[in-house]
Amino acid sequence: MPGAQEFGAELTDFRRRVDELRTARASLPSQERLSLLDAALFELQHVVDVLWPRHEELTAASRSPGGGRADPQEQQLLRALFQRLPVPAVLLDRDTVVRRMNFAATQLFHTRAGYATGRPLAASLRRDGQAALRSQVAAVARGEGDRSLTVRLSQPSADGEVRVTLAALRPPGEPRPAVLAAFQPGMIGAPADEGTAGTRRPESRPDLAEVTRHAELLDLADDMAAALLRVALAGGGPEAVLARAAEVLHGRFADWVIADLAPESGPGAPRRVVALGPRDAVGDRTASLAEQDPADCPLVVNALSDGVSALRVSPADADTFGRDATGAPILVREEVTSLLCIPLRASATEPVRGAFTLFRTGGRGAFEMAEAGVADRISRHVALAMPRTAPRAPAPGA
Repeated sequence: MPGAQEFGAELTDFRRRVDELRTARASLPSQERLSLLDAALFELQHVVDVLWPRHEELTAASRSPGGGRADPQEQQLLRALFQRLPVPAVLLDRDTVVRRMNFAATQLFHTRAGYATGRPLAASLRRDGQAALRSQVAAVARGEGDRSLTVRLSQPSADGEVRVTLAALRPPGEPRPAVLAAFQPGMIGAPADEGTAGTRRPESRPDLAEVTRHAELLDLADDMAAALLRVALAGGGPEAVLARAAEVLHGRFADWVIADLAPESGPGAPRRVVALGPRDAVGDRTASLAEQDPADCPLVVNALSDGVSALRVSPADADTFGRDATGAPILVREEVTSLLCIPLRASATEPVRGAFTLFRTGGRGAFEMAEAGVADRISRHVALAMPRTAPRAPAPGA
C-alpha cells in the first residue's frame, strides 16, 4: 500500500494539472474550450480509478487495531539508548538534514542537538566530502544497501578524519526510510593492534587551534553584549542597534555583514539598514548591496517570514541573494564561499524583527556549525536590544 506521503504527492500533481486546465480554459476562446473536455474527463477518471482507492486504503489502515503505532514505553527506551550510545550517532533524512543527534555527536560536531536539528549535516564537513556524503546518504535511503566512507570535519579538530557508517532504518509510523549515521573519530591510520589488551592509546591533548577558536567566539559574544548595552543606554532606535551590531561582526566574523529591518507591524516591506563589505569593496559593489531591495533576496524573505536561519557552504543556488543592476548574481560576483542568514527574534513566540546575512569570501574558512550556533545566540540578544518604537526626542531644556 502506498504511504501517505506518496499519496500526497499524487494529490499535489493532480491539483497542479487541474490548475493548468483551468488556466488554459480561461485563455481560450469560448468556441475552442470543448477541446479541453477530454483532458478534464481523463483527470476525473484518474480520481475514480487511482486516488480514491488509495485514500480508502490509507483510511482503513489508520483505523486498524493498533494503528501501526509502537509501544510508547519501547519508544522511550529506544530514545534513551540512542542518546547514551558512546558512539556519535545522527539520524538523517535523504538530504542529510539532521533529525536527531545523540550526546556523543554533539561533542564531535561542537554544537547543540536542538540547533543542529533541521540543518544539513553536510555543512559540518569539508567541501571535498560534502557531495560524497549527500550521494551516499541518498543511495542508502533509496534502499541500495548500507555503506561507509571517510570524511573530514570542517572545524579544526584533533580527530581529523572520521569514518561514517550509514544504515537505513524505517521509523515507526513514517512512510520513508531514514538513515542512521554512526561516526568513528580518530580511527583512520590507527595501528592494527591499537585498542588490544596491553596497548595504551595516546594521551589526548587539547588542540591549540580549537582552544583559540572558542576564545575568539567568546570574545565576540562579549564585545557584542557590551556594544548592545552602550546603544541601549544611548537610547538608539532599531537602526542604531543593527548598525552597531553589524560593526562588531564585520571583519572579525564575516567579510560581508548585511542587516535588514522587518516592518514593525501591519503591511509593509522590509528595508535594508546597512551593508558592510571588505575594504576593497568600494563604489558600486557596496552601494548595490546597500540599495538592494530585501524583497528581491529569497534568503532574506524566508528568514523574515519563517524565522529559520540558514547555513550554506558553497551555495548551490546562485540567485538566493538576488542580482545586481547588471544582472550578475550577488553570490557569484562576491565569490561567496559560505553564508549565514539569521533572523532576529527574541524567542520562538516573538515576531521576527529583522535579519543578518553574513558572507565569507575567497580563501577564508567556511562557517562552521558551532559558529552558527554562537551567531544564533547573538541574534536573540540583538532582537532584545531593539526597541519597539522610535526613541523619544529629549524634552527642551533637558
